[in-house]
Amino acid sequence: MFNLLGFSSEPEPAKYNEDEVKAQMSAEVDNDFEDALQEDADEGVRGEFAVTDEELATLRAAIATDFPEDAMYLSDAYIRSVASKPYSKDPKKRRPLEYSQEKLTHVMQWRKEAGAPEMEDLVNLANGDPYSPEATEQPDKLSKAQALVTSLNTGSVYWHGFTKDGRPVMWIRTNRKPWYPNVDAEVDALILFADAGIRSMPDGVTDFVVVADSGSPPPPNPQFMINTLKALVRGYPDRLSLLISAPVSSIVQFVMNLLLPLMPGRLASKVMLMGIDQAKPKLADLLMNGEDDIPTFLSGTADHDRFYPEEGKCSNRGKGSLKFDYFGMMERLAQQKADYIKWKAAQSEE
Repeated sequence: MFNLLGFSSEPEPAKYNEDEVKAQMSAEVDNDFEDALQEDADEGVRGEFAVTDEELATLRAAIATDFPEDAMYLSDAYIRSVASKPYSKDPKKRRPLEYSQEKLTHVMQWRKEAGAPEMEDLVNLANGDPYSPEATEQPDKLSKAQALVTSLNTGSVYWHGFTKDGRPVMWIRTNRKPWYPNVDAEVDALILFADAGIRSMPDGVTDFVVVADSGSPPPPNPQFMINTLKALVRGYPDRLSLLISAPVSSIVQFVMNLLLPLMPGRLASKVMLMGIDQAKPKLADLLMNGEDDIPTFLSGTADHDRFYPEEGKCSNRGKGSLKFDYFGMMERLAQQKADYIKWKAAQSEE
């Protein structure tokens, strides 16, 4: 989901001390991170047990009681996928409903603590008049909102298109990342994007695909990598279907050698490092329109820069500091979802 590679970038050559990065990574792995990994032990385990409508209603009612303002975030399909998994203590049986409720509560509690439901409100705030009463009466909130859209404005992350099986595709342009990132703002941006993609999923789809252009990766940021991985396993379990990173470089290999041992095994298996020659046929098989959906920065023909140019080529969207076309992205994603549903229906008729 996410820029798991943790890159930030500038035009000059990357320079970093591998031993220092390893030491910083070790320092970032705290007890909270270890607890998060323990909670994610069943990442990727398929649920094959039945969940009745009554059980689904019971789980939904508990979420609505404890988290009324965010109650509709989890789709029926996702709740069923969690509740239908085998019990870790006896894989021949379905996990108890109480256990599923606990897992879902952990996700919802993380969202509340991370401020996930308010992220889009922050975008609206930063896009508005900075001298409005709403802005001036909440200086801390405005500052957080402005930091968030500063991250968005790089155009380094966005949603565009769907796979042949209806998963939305997040694109990451690592060469656009800032040299010295605001880690909190970068993680907030990924939360915003993850939720936007989840809201745009067709019925029955519960996870997404990430494609990272990692052709110009500079030094990794250990704090960002750990915070992002923690957010993924705590806030978005079973949401990442596949992450493709291309092309492969020595820095990418170094970063993944640090990250893979920290990931739950099934999550690590979803990460694929590829050369461009390998990535193109993989993407052609994966993306809804095949080769026509492969972007120019991965040696294809689709011009993403038409919609998501570099920050220097963007103007402010409103009276505030937002330059990235977030709301246009959401409109395009809605249309692409409708196109996918029509395409899928046509495929079924053949």
